[in-house]
Amino acid sequence: MELSKKTTILFSPELHRRLTSLAEKRHASLGELVREACEAHYGIAGSPERTEAVRALAAMRLPVGTPSSMKQESQPDPGDILP
Repeated sequence: MELSKKTTILFSPELHRRLTSLAEKRHASLGELVREACEAHYGIAGSPERTEAVRALAAMRLPVGTPSSMKQESQPDPGDILP
């Protein structure tokens, strides 16, 4: 990844201490930690990351019903909940 733009961010002393500590535990720089958080929070993931996420989702084997059975489960019959 090419890093060619610079941004200055001001943190409170406590937040800076906590982020620096977390970065050290992850063996990463504070900049890497902030970039990762921005990508995760704002959904700015590159094509390789998206492709891998789709692969991971497709590989999951979850008990999922048909669309009509899921609709029945999420929208109960009024007689089932009203006296």
